[in-house]
Parts: sequence; structure tokens; C-alpha cells
Amino acid sequence: MAFNDVLESIGGVGCFQISQVLFLVIPVCLIACHNFLQNFTAAIPDYHCKPSIQGNQTFLSNFTAEEGILLKAFIPMGRNQKPERCLQFATIQWHLLNPNTTVAENVTEKHTQPCVGGWVYDTTVFESTIVSEWDLVCDLQTLRDVAQSIYMAGVLAGAIVFGVLSDRFGRRIPLISSYLQIAITGISTAFLPSFSSYCVFRFMAGMTFSGIVLNSFSLILEWTPTKGRTVAGACLGYFVTFGQIILAGVAYKIRNWRWLQFAVSVPFFIAFLCSWKLLESPRWLLLHKKSHRAIRNLKKVAAINGKTEEGEKITQQVLNSHMQTETSKLKSSHTIFDLFRTPALRRVTCCLMVIWFSSSFSYYGLAMDVQKFGLNVYIVQMMFGALDLPAVLLSTFTMIFVGRRVTIAGFFTVGGLMVLVNMFVPEELQTLRTAQAALGKGCLASSFIGAYQYSGELYPTEIRQTGMGFVSMQARIGAMVAPLIYMLRDSFPVLPSLIFGAAPLLAGVITCFLTETRHSPLLETIAEMEQRARKVQPLKEEEISLQQQATAHSKDSV
Repeated sequence: MAFNDVLESIGGVGCFQISQVLFLVIPVCLIACHNFLQNFTAAIPDYHCKPSIQGNQTFLSNFTAEEGILLKAFIPMGRNQKPERCLQFATIQWHLLNPNTTVAENVTEKHTQPCVGGWVYDTTVFESTIVSEWDLVCDLQTLRDVAQSIYMAGVLAGAIVFGVLSDRFGRRIPLISSYLQIAITGISTAFLPSFSSYCVFRFMAGMTFSGIVLNSFSLILEWTPTKGRTVAGACLGYFVTFGQIILAGVAYKIRNWRWLQFAVSVPFFIAFLCSWKLLESPRWLLLHKKSHRAIRNLKKVAAINGKTEEGEKITQQVLNSHMQTETSKLKSSHTIFDLFRTPALRRVTCCLMVIWFSSSFSYYGLAMDVQKFGLNVYIVQMMFGALDLPAVLLSTFTMIFVGRRVTIAGFFTVGGLMVLVNMFVPEELQTLRTAQAALGKGCLASSFIGAYQYSGELYPTEIRQTGMGFVSMQARIGAMVAPLIYMLRDSFPVLPSLIFGAAPLLAGVITCFLTETRHSPLLETIAEMEQRARKVQPLKEEEISLQQQATAHSKDSV
């Protein structure tokens, strides 16, 4: 509360806070493009075996279905009268060119074999993808999902590494280094010659997602007074959504995966060059006994906000009077194990682990498989992003006027129900299924963004980045597991939707066990967190005591 008064005295939500938010959310928008990039760079185009003339094994590289009925002699046709993707005839079946000829299924199976000369890909929608370039089809099709899981593993590693580094070395330096890392690894990925090297660099790019999002959010949160935190934090969510929409537009214009990868990576060099102007969090500086830098930064902010006179009044003695209790109880460094050290901290961490895992698990389960809806992939991506916006906007208002806990629990519940109801919509109604899934994804996006806001307010500054990094790690585990659930579709078609719908419902229930933080000041230390948690219990005991006295008094009167 005391430090919040300091921020209010130097302008509150002023020019500095607004300009800082605008600068930080633009890279967040771009990193969101990387998060969903494989929807386009790893899209699966239509394909079939490359026809060959046996004898000398001459492969007809330019032979496609559009060239005529001749393809029927080389490739068996599926039930939809399209060429089979992974089978070809062992010998050329010239007799099938007769329109009166029919082929029994047992004859087809007897005379077919896996593709021996490669594949022919349809370049109508996608000029080039990693699937068509490295033949990640048929028996190798699972490698496409492996690449996305490896990227999410990088995000997971980044959540651990940058969470600890940010608590020890501040928010600014890890953020700047993340900009440089994503610029280098993102551009390098566009020129890699092999799938294995592609996976390595995608892992390194994934690490920067956590470094950028977590540190951007902490800088926004710790420079903004209580009354502006909700809107400032929600801006981060808006630009994650904008990133999805921008990606769909850029991918529509750039159909080659290498140039698309390059296009969404180059702007990070600009962010890196401009980011040296960022100011370190004063809360972190004060709690790590760097009061001189904190005073200097606060005076700069006061000048930017037009409060130079108030800024000059800030001295080390003034700050010490505000932060004396907090700095005296500060532990020099923290590990993940400290998140379970005290009762209140342990309860918050356990609940947030479930919330983050469930939200990310279901969110990416819907968002990373847009081709399954059968519509144009660019339209689906645009719909998913467009319907996120009103949901996030609504959640912002409810978090301001109703509270964090009710909002997040409510959106989790609605999102889970949308996913479950989608199970009963016929596959023929592709537009309805897509719109319903997009609505569910919007609710999950709102709860996901609310989880960022809520977690940052629940954890004290002393251990905020370690806590955010750890619970964010649970989200990345959820994102890694999500693609594996789709492997169950062949045996149990409804099971993936059932799992993806049940997870948010569980998270909604767990959210109810957390403390409401609306209008509450940011906590600085673990001791403050425990003190706030203990204040609840005596109040309840006092109320019970008063009720018992009232009951006894009424009995005596009788």
C-alpha cells in the first residue's frame, strides 16, 4: 500500500505508464505469432504418392491429379474419390482407366504398397511448408506434432530459466536478452537445411516466449498503481489476440514457410535496439537494496508524467520509511521449493498449478489444430482471433467490477461447456462447429489472460517471478500434452473433446479456493502474504463467538 502511494504521487497512470505498456505489448503481439506459427508453416497440404513407371523406376514429378484420369492407374482412390495419400499400386493398373471398371477392396489391398518415390503436394493453398519440404507425412506425420511439442518444451524451459533469472537479476536484462535471442533464432530457422536443426532452433525460440511475456507483464504490473493494474494487464491479452489475427493476414500473403518465418522474426531486432530505454522495476530494486537506482528511475518517471516537483521529494529516507518492514524480511534469493514453504504460499501455488495447466491444455488443444474444422485455415485462424477480442474485453470489465475470482471461474466454466457441447454438433455443420469452438477458445483465452493478472497479484514481489515462472511451467506442460491427446481420436473419437472440456471445468472449481485481489495492493513479501491470509481466520472465529453469545442470550431470555 505504501509503495502504491509513491506511484500515485508521481503521476499514477501517466504518460510513462501508457507509453511503457504500448512499447511492451507490441513484441508480445509478435511473439504470439511465433506461438501459432506452425498452424501455417507446418500445415498439411493435400498430397499423394509420386506416380512411377516400373522397370526403370522413373518418377513423374510433375504428374498431378489435375492432369487427368491417368492417375487412377497409379494411385488407388479413397472413398471420397480422392487419391490415397500413402498408398500406390505395386504395378500400373491400366485397366482401371476403363470407366466401367470397378475395383473390389480386396484387390486394391492386394496390389498396393507404400509410396516408394516420394509424394506430390498441392501448392494451391500453401506454397511450401515443413511438411512438404521434409516429407513429414504418412509414417512420419507425427514428427509435425513433435516439432510443436519441442517448441512448447522450449517455452517450458524458458519459464523455469527466466523466472529464476528475473527474480535474481531484474526484469529488464532478461527481457532485452529475450528480444535478441528470438531475433537470432527466428531468422536462423528460416535458413535451416534439416528438420532436426529446425527443432533445435524452435526450442530456443520457444524459450523466449516465457522471457518476453513474463517480464513484460511484471514490468507493467510493478510500474502501475492499483487502480490501473487490471486494464494495463489486460492490454497484454489483447495484443496476444491481435497477434493471431495479424499472423493470419501475414500468412495469407506469404505462402512460403521460410519467408513467413523470416517476416515474423525480423521486427525483434528493432525491439532489441529500442528496449535499452526501459526502466527497471523500482519494487525489485528496492527489495534488492538498490535504492539509488530506484530513486533515479522514479524521478525520471515523475518528470515524464509532469510531476518533477513530487519526484524531487523522493529520497532514500522516504522510501525506507515505506519499505523498511519489507526489506528487513527479504530473503536474498528464492528457489521453486520456497513456493511450498508456507501455508498460504503453498495453497496459492497448488491451485495455480491446476489453473494454468488446464487453461493452456484446453486452449492449445483447440488453437493448434485449425485444419480439423475443414474450412479455409486462414479464415479459421481469423475467426479464432476475432472472437477472442470481445471475450477478453468482457472479462476485463468483469474483473474490474466483479472481481478476479468470479470472472476466471465463470469463463473457465463457459469455455469447458462450449467444448463439450461441440461434441454433439454434426461434422457436416463445419461453420457452426468452428464458431462454437472459437467461442470456447475465446472464453479460455480470457481465463488464461486473467490467470496472468491474478497470479501476479497473488504472489508477492519477493517471489513473483519465481512463482509466475513455475506456474507458467505447468501451462507449458499442458501445451505439450495437448497434441498427444489427438492420438486417441482413432480409437475413441469423442475422448479428446471430453478431456479438453473437462479440464476447464476442474480449473473453474479450483479457482474458487483462491483469495480475491480486486482493489488490493500488491504484496511485497511472503510475510505480508501470510499475514493477510491469517487475518481471515480470526475474523471468522470472532463472528462465530458473537453468534454463540447471541444464541445463549436468547436461551436465557426464554
